[in-house]
Amino acid sequence: MADEHAHEHSPLDHVIDHPTLEVPFVGELDLPMVFGIQVTRFMVMETIAALLLLAVFIPLARHAARQQVTRGRFLNMFESVLVFIRDKMARPAIGHHHADQFLPYLWTVFFFVLLCNLLGMIPGGASATGNINVTATLALMTLGAVVVAGVKEMGPVGFLTNLVPHMDVPWIMKPILWPLMFVIEVAGLFIRHVVLSVRLFANMLAGHIVLAVILGFTLTVSQAALYIKGPVIAASVGGVVLLSLLELFVAFLQAYIFTFLSALFIGAAVHSH
Repeated sequence: MADEHAHEHSPLDHVIDHPTLEVPFVGELDLPMVFGIQVTRFMVMETIAALLLLAVFIPLARHAARQQVTRGRFLNMFESVLVFIRDKMARPAIGHHHADQFLPYLWTVFFFVLLCNLLGMIPGGASATGNINVTATLALMTLGAVVVAGVKEMGPVGFLTNLVPHMDVPWIMKPILWPLMFVIEVAGLFIRHVVLSVRLFANMLAGHIVLAVILGFTLTVSQAALYIKGPVIAASVGGVVLLSLLELFVAFLQAYIFTFLSALFIGAAVHSH
């Protein structure tokens, strides 16, 4: 019975995909098949994140188009984040001339990652960014933006040759070193984006694993005497509360890191080395 209870309410459920959706006070609901594809919990969370983005930023964009000064604490809060991403992340990393072209992508990926991170912290939610398939897709989108930016700025040949930095070596060594450096840089281009996906996935997964371990202490002492069970349960619950606050910080931090690194990679593609 204890094992079933642990499995049913384990925080690891936030990072493991299921064909069901847990609704507070209702229970688990089976998700349907759509065109032969099983709808999963992560798909629902990603859809909710996308709908929240539309619900917030379409009215914000219409408001900004009508008025030069945004009014209201809610809209000002989101606009301040948008301006921060533009002035402190995109423009320093990409440059004023190119940054505005990629701001829609950077804004979208920041808030999408952030919302996916935060949805895993609410009852019945799940952390879609704790799944490597989700983070790999996001990193693949950044890789696509990098390639498009580089090809648009320098052309296909120029983008590929720009991957190799200038080598201050005798001319006789360049025919040997340049192909080797080209292979290394192309591999590095893909490795950077693999690391980008793994970093987000690992951080979100690790947080929920730690929460699961700490909560597991309460199950191990469930049959113990009260003088043992009481302090352990109190310490476990207190630890989970404190770590949840840390997870809240990590949710914002990882969204920032993913967006900032995406901007750095795009900036490297549009500037010659």
